[in-house]
Amino acid sequence: MTKKRWLFIGKLSVLLGIGCYWQSHSLSSSETYHNSAETIKHTYEHDLFTLSAYKQEHFGLRLFRQTQDPKYLTLIQQNIADIAIKLNQLADDLAEQKSLAPYAEQRLNQYRQSHSERSQRRLQATVDKPEYFYLGLDLLRYMARIDSYGLKHKDDVLFRQRLLDYPFAALFSNQEMIQAWAAQLANQAYWLKQLELGDYVELYTQTLQQTYPDDQDHLLTKEQYENKIYGMTHLVIADSGYYQHSVNESDHPWVFHYFKNNIDTIIANTKQDVISEVGISLLLAGLDDDPAVDKTRQAIQHSIDKNAGLVPSAKGNINYNLGEHRNLLAILLLDWHQPTVGPNIHSIPQIFESLPYGLEKKE
Repeated sequence: MTKKRWLFIGKLSVLLGIGCYWQSHSLSSSETYHNSAETIKHTYEHDLFTLSAYKQEHFGLRLFRQTQDPKYLTLIQQNIADIAIKLNQLADDLAEQKSLAPYAEQRLNQYRQSHSERSQRRLQATVDKPEYFYLGLDLLRYMARIDSYGLKHKDDVLFRQRLLDYPFAALFSNQEMIQAWAAQLANQAYWLKQLELGDYVELYTQTLQQTYPDDQDHLLTKEQYENKIYGMTHLVIADSGYYQHSVNESDHPWVFHYFKNNIDTIIANTKQDVISEVGISLLLAGLDDDPAVDKTRQAIQHSIDKNAGLVPSAKGNINYNLGEHRNLLAILLLDWHQPTVGPNIHSIPQIFESLPYGLEKKE
Protein backbone atom coordinates (compact mmCIF):
# COMPACT_ATOMS: atom_id res chain seq x y z
CA MET A 1 0.00 0.00 0.00
CA THR A 2 1.36 3.41 -0.92
CA LYS A 3 1.68 6.16 1.65
CA LYS A 4 -0.95 8.23 -0.18
CA ARG A 5 -3.68 5.58 -0.02
CA TRP A 6 -3.95 4.94 3.72
CA LEU A 7 -5.85 8.14 4.48
CA PHE A 8 -8.45 7.37 1.80
CA ILE A 9 -8.90 3.81 3.03
CA GLY A 10 -9.16 5.07 6.61
CA LYS A 11 -11.87 7.56 5.66
CA LEU A 12 -13.76 4.82 3.86
CA SER A 13 -13.66 2.66 6.99
CA VAL A 14 -15.28 5.47 8.93
CA LEU A 15 -18.10 5.76 6.41
CA LEU A 16 -18.72 2.02 6.23
CA GLY A 17 -17.88 0.96 9.79
CA ILE A 18 -17.72 3.33 12.69
CA GLY A 19 -20.08 5.74 10.98
CA CYS A 20 -22.82 3.10 11.07
CA TYR A 21 -22.20 2.66 14.77
CA TRP A 22 -22.60 6.37 15.43
CA GLN A 23 -25.89 6.48 13.55
CA SER A 24 -27.34 3.55 15.42
CA HIS A 25 -26.12 4.85 18.78
CA SER A 26 -26.74 8.57 18.34
CA LEU A 27 -28.64 8.67 21.62
CA SER A 28 -25.67 7.59 23.77
CA SER A 29 -25.92 9.50 27.06
CA SER A 30 -23.32 10.69 29.52
CA GLU A 31 -24.52 7.86 31.75
CA THR A 32 -23.53 5.17 29.26
CA TYR A 33 -20.12 6.81 28.82
CA HIS A 34 -19.74 6.90 32.60
CA ASN A 35 -20.63 3.22 32.86
CA SER A 36 -18.09 2.33 30.18
CA ALA A 37 -15.42 4.28 32.04
CA GLU A 38 -16.33 2.48 35.26
CA THR A 39 -15.93 -0.87 33.53
CA ILE A 40 -12.39 -0.01 32.46
CA LYS A 41 -11.55 1.53 35.83
CA HIS A 42 -12.70 -1.61 37.64
CA THR A 43 -10.56 -3.77 35.35
CA TYR A 44 -7.45 -1.71 36.06
CA GLU A 45 -7.94 -1.12 39.75
CA HIS A 46 -8.55 -4.82 40.38
CA ASP A 47 -4.95 -5.70 39.45
CA LEU A 48 -3.32 -2.26 39.59
CA PHE A 49 -0.41 -3.35 41.75
CA THR A 50 0.71 -5.90 39.18
CA LEU A 51 1.73 -2.98 36.94
CA SER A 52 5.18 -1.40 37.05
CA ALA A 53 5.62 1.36 39.61
CA TYR A 54 5.74 3.93 36.80
CA LYS A 55 2.39 2.84 35.39
CA GLN A 56 0.75 2.64 38.80
CA GLU A 57 1.85 6.19 39.55
CA HIS A 58 0.86 7.44 36.10
CA PHE A 59 -2.62 6.01 36.62
CA GLY A 60 -3.02 7.23 40.20
CA LEU A 61 -1.83 10.79 39.74
CA ARG A 62 -4.06 11.53 36.78
CA LEU A 63 -7.13 9.96 38.30
CA PHE A 64 -6.56 11.87 41.53
CA ARG A 65 -6.39 15.14 39.58
CA GLN A 66 -9.73 14.25 38.03
CA THR A 67 -11.59 12.71 40.98
CA GLN A 68 -9.82 13.90 44.16
CA ASP A 69 -10.35 10.37 45.48
CA PRO A 70 -7.93 9.90 48.43
CA LYS A 71 -7.42 6.22 47.58
CA TYR A 72 -4.88 7.37 44.97
CA LEU A 73 -2.73 9.30 47.45
CA THR A 74 -0.62 6.25 48.28
CA LEU A 75 0.43 6.04 44.64
CA ILE A 76 1.35 9.71 44.67
CA GLN A 77 3.52 9.26 47.76
CA GLN A 78 5.13 6.32 45.99
CA ASN A 79 5.77 8.57 42.99
CA ILE A 80 7.49 11.17 45.19
CA ALA A 81 9.78 8.52 46.67
CA ASP A 82 10.62 7.01 43.28
CA ILE A 83 11.49 10.39 41.78
CA ALA A 84 13.71 11.19 44.76
CA ILE A 85 15.71 8.01 44.11
CA LYS A 86 16.07 8.83 40.42
CA LEU A 87 17.10 12.45 41.02
CA ASN A 88 19.63 11.40 43.67
CA GLN A 89 21.25 9.07 41.14
CA LEU A 90 21.26 11.70 38.41
CA ALA A 91 22.84 14.19 40.84
CA ASP A 92 25.60 11.71 41.67
CA ASP A 93 26.28 11.10 37.98
CA LEU A 94 26.52 14.82 37.25
CA ALA A 95 28.67 15.56 40.30
CA GLU A 96 31.11 12.81 39.26
CA GLN A 97 31.02 14.12 35.69
CA LYS A 98 30.25 10.69 34.33
CA SER A 99 29.87 10.33 30.61
CA LEU A 100 26.24 10.38 29.52
CA ALA A 101 26.95 8.14 26.53
CA PRO A 102 26.47 4.80 28.38
CA TYR A 103 23.20 6.12 29.81
CA ALA A 104 21.94 6.85 26.31
CA GLU A 105 23.34 3.66 24.82
CA GLN A 106 20.78 1.53 26.67
CA ARG A 107 17.96 3.43 24.97
CA LEU A 108 19.62 3.49 21.57
CA ASN A 109 20.16 -0.28 21.65
CA GLN A 110 16.40 -0.76 22.00
CA TYR A 111 15.88 1.22 18.80
CA ARG A 112 18.63 -0.68 17.00
CA GLN A 113 16.83 -3.94 17.76
CA SER A 114 13.52 -2.70 16.37
CA HIS A 115 12.75 -2.19 12.71
CA SER A 116 9.67 -0.04 13.30
CA GLU A 117 9.56 3.34 11.62
CA ARG A 118 9.40 5.15 14.97
CA SER A 119 12.41 3.33 16.42
CA GLN A 120 14.50 3.97 13.35
CA ARG A 121 13.59 7.67 13.33
CA ARG A 122 14.46 7.98 17.02
CA LEU A 123 17.75 6.20 16.49
CA GLN A 124 18.69 8.44 13.58
CA ALA A 125 17.60 11.66 15.29
CA THR A 126 19.31 11.09 18.65
CA VAL A 127 22.28 8.80 18.07
CA ASP A 128 24.53 11.89 18.15
CA LYS A 129 22.66 13.50 21.08
CA PRO A 130 23.32 11.27 24.11
CA GLU A 131 22.59 14.08 26.55
CA TYR A 132 19.01 14.31 25.30
CA PHE A 133 18.07 11.02 26.97
CA TYR A 134 19.60 12.10 30.25
CA LEU A 135 18.60 15.77 30.39
CA GLY A 136 15.49 16.03 28.22
CA LEU A 137 13.71 12.73 28.68
CA ASP A 138 14.59 12.08 32.32
CA LEU A 139 16.02 14.95 34.40
CA LEU A 140 13.66 17.58 33.03
CA ARG A 141 10.64 15.32 33.46
CA TYR A 142 11.45 14.50 37.08
CA MET A 143 12.18 18.11 37.94
CA ALA A 144 8.90 19.28 36.46
CA ARG A 145 6.96 16.64 38.38
CA ILE A 146 8.37 17.52 41.80
CA ASP A 147 8.00 21.20 40.98
CA SER A 148 4.30 20.61 40.40
CA TYR A 149 4.19 19.08 43.90
CA GLY A 150 5.80 22.23 45.32
CA LEU A 151 9.13 20.50 45.88
CA LYS A 152 12.69 20.74 44.62
CA HIS A 153 15.84 18.64 44.88
CA LYS A 154 18.75 19.62 47.08
CA ASP A 155 20.89 19.84 43.92
CA ASP A 156 18.37 22.02 42.11
CA VAL A 157 21.03 24.63 41.24
CA LEU A 158 23.26 22.00 39.61
CA PHE A 159 20.33 20.56 37.65
CA ARG A 160 19.17 23.94 36.44
CA GLN A 161 22.60 24.92 35.23
CA ARG A 162 22.95 21.75 33.19
CA LEU A 163 19.56 22.33 31.60
CA LEU A 164 20.37 25.97 30.87
CA ASP A 165 23.60 24.89 29.18
CA TYR A 166 21.84 22.39 26.92
CA PRO A 167 20.87 23.68 23.43
CA PHE A 168 17.14 22.99 23.63
CA ALA A 169 16.39 25.65 21.01
CA ALA A 170 18.22 23.53 18.44
CA LEU A 171 15.97 20.58 19.26
CA PHE A 172 12.72 22.51 19.03
CA SER A 173 13.68 23.84 15.59
CA ASN A 174 14.84 20.44 14.27
CA GLN A 175 12.27 18.75 12.03
CA GLU A 176 14.01 15.39 12.29
CA MET A 177 13.58 15.53 16.07
CA ILE A 178 9.92 16.50 15.65
CA GLN A 179 9.37 13.49 13.38
CA ALA A 180 10.83 11.23 16.07
CA TRP A 181 9.70 12.85 19.32
CA ALA A 182 6.75 15.20 18.67
CA ALA A 183 4.81 14.57 21.89
CA GLN A 184 7.91 14.43 24.07
CA LEU A 185 9.22 17.74 22.71
CA ALA A 186 5.85 19.39 23.38
CA ASN A 187 6.09 18.19 26.98
CA GLN A 188 9.65 19.45 27.30
CA ALA A 189 8.78 22.89 25.94
CA TYR A 190 6.17 23.31 28.65
CA TRP A 191 8.35 21.82 31.39
CA LEU A 192 11.11 24.32 30.61
CA LYS A 193 8.55 27.11 30.73
CA GLN A 194 7.17 25.81 34.03
CA LEU A 195 10.67 25.76 35.56
CA GLU A 196 11.43 29.23 34.14
CA LEU A 197 14.31 27.86 32.09
CA GLY A 198 13.12 29.24 28.76
CA ASP A 199 9.96 29.59 26.71
CA TYR A 200 10.17 27.50 23.55
CA VAL A 201 6.48 26.79 23.06
CA GLU A 202 6.05 29.09 20.06
CA LEU A 203 9.24 27.79 18.43
CA TYR A 204 8.09 24.20 18.88
CA THR A 205 4.62 24.98 17.52
CA GLN A 206 6.05 26.67 14.44
CA THR A 207 8.39 23.74 13.76
CA LEU A 208 5.57 21.22 14.21
CA GLN A 209 3.46 23.10 11.65
CA GLN A 210 6.38 23.35 9.22
CA THR A 211 7.14 19.66 9.62
CA TYR A 212 3.53 18.62 9.04
CA PRO A 213 1.71 21.12 6.78
CA ASP A 214 -2.00 20.32 6.81
CA ASP A 215 -2.22 20.20 3.03
CA GLN A 216 0.39 17.43 2.93
CA ASP A 217 -1.28 14.95 5.27
CA HIS A 218 -1.84 12.59 2.35
CA LEU A 219 1.93 12.23 1.94
CA LEU A 220 2.47 10.97 5.48
CA THR A 221 2.78 7.39 6.59
CA LYS A 222 0.24 6.27 9.16
CA GLU A 223 2.85 6.44 11.90
CA GLN A 224 3.91 9.95 10.95
CA TYR A 225 0.29 11.10 10.87
CA GLU A 226 -0.17 9.77 14.39
CA ASN A 227 3.03 11.51 15.45
CA LYS A 228 1.67 14.81 14.13
CA ILE A 229 -1.61 14.46 16.03
CA TYR A 230 0.22 13.34 19.17
CA GLY A 231 2.35 16.46 19.06
CA MET A 232 -0.75 18.61 18.68
CA THR A 233 -2.58 16.97 21.59
CA HIS A 234 0.42 17.35 23.87
CA LEU A 235 0.57 21.06 23.17
CA VAL A 236 -2.81 21.23 24.87
CA ILE A 237 -2.34 18.57 27.55
CA ALA A 238 1.06 19.93 28.63
CA ASP A 239 -0.39 23.45 28.65
CA SER A 240 -3.03 22.18 31.11
CA GLY A 241 -0.34 20.92 33.47
CA TYR A 242 -1.61 17.41 32.71
CA TYR A 243 -5.25 17.91 33.66
CA GLN A 244 -4.69 20.54 36.36
CA HIS A 245 -6.35 23.52 34.68
CA SER A 246 -8.30 24.46 31.56
CA VAL A 247 -6.69 25.90 28.45
CA ASN A 248 -7.77 28.69 26.13
CA GLU A 249 -8.85 27.68 22.66
CA SER A 250 -7.39 30.94 21.37
CA ASP A 251 -3.90 29.92 22.55
CA HIS A 252 -3.87 27.00 20.12
CA PRO A 253 -6.00 28.07 17.14
CA TRP A 254 -4.29 25.77 14.64
CA VAL A 255 -4.72 22.72 16.86
CA PHE A 256 -8.40 23.17 17.64
CA HIS A 257 -9.35 24.20 14.11
CA TYR A 258 -7.64 21.08 12.80
CA PHE A 259 -9.26 18.76 15.34
CA LYS A 260 -12.77 20.05 14.65
CA ASN A 261 -12.41 19.89 10.89
CA ASN A 262 -10.55 16.59 10.60
CA ILE A 263 -12.04 14.51 13.37
CA ASP A 264 -13.29 11.73 11.05
CA THR A 265 -9.86 11.38 9.48
CA ILE A 266 -8.22 11.33 12.91
CA ILE A 267 -10.55 8.61 14.21
CA ALA A 268 -10.12 6.50 11.09
CA ASN A 269 -6.35 6.71 10.96
CA THR A 270 -4.97 6.89 14.50
CA LYS A 271 -4.88 4.50 17.44
CA GLN A 272 -7.16 4.78 20.45
CA ASP A 273 -4.63 6.66 22.60
CA VAL A 274 -4.55 9.47 20.07
CA ILE A 275 -8.32 9.55 19.59
CA SER A 276 -8.82 9.87 23.35
CA GLU A 277 -6.22 12.63 23.62
CA VAL A 278 -7.95 14.61 20.87
CA GLY A 279 -11.26 14.39 22.73
CA ILE A 280 -9.60 15.30 26.03
CA SER A 281 -7.88 18.28 24.41
CA LEU A 282 -11.26 19.61 23.31
CA LEU A 283 -12.65 19.05 26.80
CA LEU A 284 -9.73 20.92 28.35
CA ALA A 285 -10.71 23.92 26.23
CA GLY A 286 -14.30 23.73 27.43
CA LEU A 287 -15.59 22.46 24.08
CA ASP A 288 -17.76 19.76 25.65
CA ASP A 289 -20.62 20.36 23.23
CA ASP A 290 -18.54 20.22 20.07
CA PRO A 291 -19.64 17.25 17.90
CA ALA A 292 -16.04 16.11 17.68
CA VAL A 293 -16.03 15.25 21.39
CA ASP A 294 -18.99 12.90 21.06
CA LYS A 295 -17.42 11.28 18.01
CA THR A 296 -14.27 10.47 19.96
CA ARG A 297 -16.31 9.11 22.87
CA GLN A 298 -18.40 6.89 20.64
CA ALA A 299 -15.33 5.58 18.86
CA ILE A 300 -13.61 4.70 22.15
CA GLN A 301 -16.75 3.24 23.70
CA HIS A 302 -17.29 1.12 20.60
CA SER A 303 -13.71 -0.21 20.82
CA ILE A 304 -14.08 -1.63 24.35
CA ASP A 305 -13.69 -5.41 24.54
CA LYS A 306 -16.56 -6.28 26.87
CA ASN A 307 -15.10 -9.65 27.86
CA ALA A 308 -11.74 -8.16 28.80
CA GLY A 309 -13.27 -4.98 30.26
CA LEU A 310 -10.76 -2.71 28.55
CA VAL A 311 -9.82 -0.99 25.31
CA PRO A 312 -7.53 -3.30 23.29
CA SER A 313 -4.79 -2.05 21.02
CA ALA A 314 -5.50 -1.20 17.39
CA LYS A 315 -4.33 -4.75 16.58
CA GLY A 316 -6.69 -6.28 19.13
CA ASN A 317 -4.12 -6.94 21.86
CA ILE A 318 -5.78 -7.01 25.31
CA ASN A 319 -2.52 -7.09 27.29
CA TYR A 320 -3.34 -5.43 30.63
CA ASN A 321 0.13 -4.01 31.28
CA LEU A 322 0.77 -2.64 27.80
CA GLY A 323 -2.66 -1.02 27.69
CA GLU A 324 -2.44 1.15 30.83
CA HIS A 325 -1.87 4.45 29.01
CA ARG A 326 -4.58 3.75 26.44
CA ASN A 327 -7.15 2.74 29.03
CA LEU A 328 -6.41 5.55 31.45
CA LEU A 329 -7.06 8.02 28.62
CA ALA A 330 -10.30 6.21 27.79
CA ILE A 331 -11.45 6.62 31.41
CA LEU A 332 -10.67 10.34 31.37
CA LEU A 333 -12.45 10.89 28.07
CA LEU A 334 -15.57 8.89 28.90
CA ASP A 335 -16.01 10.20 32.44
CA TRP A 336 -14.56 13.70 32.28
CA HIS A 337 -14.32 15.87 35.40
CA GLN A 338 -13.18 19.46 35.61
CA PRO A 339 -9.38 19.91 35.92
CA THR A 340 -8.11 20.32 39.47
CA VAL A 341 -4.77 21.74 40.64
CA GLY A 342 -2.62 19.43 42.70
CA PRO A 343 -1.77 17.50 44.62
CA ASN A 344 0.86 19.77 46.12
CA ILE A 345 2.18 21.02 49.45
CA HIS A 346 -0.61 23.58 49.63
CA SER A 347 -3.65 21.54 48.60
CA ILE A 348 -2.78 18.36 50.55
CA PRO A 349 0.07 19.26 52.94
CA GLN A 350 -0.29 16.08 55.02
CA ILE A 351 1.24 13.81 52.38
CA PHE A 352 4.34 16.01 52.19
CA GLU A 353 5.11 16.12 55.91
CA SER A 354 7.85 13.49 55.66
CA LEU A 355 9.93 13.80 52.49
CA PRO A 356 12.41 11.25 51.13
CA TYR A 357 16.11 12.07 51.13
CA GLY A 358 17.07 14.66 48.54
CA LEU A 359 13.77 16.48 48.33
CA GLU A 360 12.71 19.66 50.10
CA LYS A 361 9.88 22.13 49.93
CA LYS A 362 10.29 25.11 47.64
CA GLU A 363 10.66 28.40 49.45
